Amino acid sequence: MRVLVVYCHPVPESFCASIRDSAIEVLKAGGWEVRLLDLYAENFNPVMGCDERRSYNDRAPQDPALKPHFELLSWAEAILFVYPTWWYGLPAMLKGWLDRVWATDVAFKLPAGKGRIKSLMTHVTKVGVITTCGAPTWWSVVVGQPGRKTLLRGMRALCATRCRTFYLAHYLMDASTPKSRAAFLAKVRAKLERF
Repeated sequence: MRVLVVYCHPVPESFCASIRDSAIEVLKAGGWEVRLLDLYAENFNPVMGCDERRSYNDRAPQDPALKPHFELLSWAEAILFVYPTWWYGLPAMLKGWLDRVWATDVAFKLPAGKGRIKSLMTHVTKVGVITTCGAPTWWSVVVGQPGRKTLLRGMRALCATRCRTFYLAHYLMDASTPKSRAAFLAKVRAKLERF
């Protein structure tokens, strides 16, 4: 199978980078064809401009820089998101990627009138999220885990009907230790061996 790893962190030596590297290693060892999309490394522009927004409901964005991203979405059978949770949600860079790339005539078609949108992402059968969170588990749940819901409810709704999902988070990241990080990487490896 083909998996797109969408990675979003500005610091090259972050723990998220270790997660990314471990994930790619395990997936490749399992026979997956892996493509990495590193949003910060490629200096992705997450800002939707005025003209792009005005034509959003009519057609896919015309920015040529987005074409490789559209092709990656079309290619992928699975998507793995690796990112830090900031203020309980997605980093702005990743949210902007969703806004600009999961677009009309790319991820879905809008109906004429009041009908339902038609998904163009039914080839994606698995979606995974691996993240780090500064907050404890209980507080993240109280706040409602908006990042998790965006990806595993909102975006997943555009994927295959029986799309399988998973979510792993290293909570209390700001107080993490080498031991807690090693244990989390072991959990990541175990989960992805069964992905």
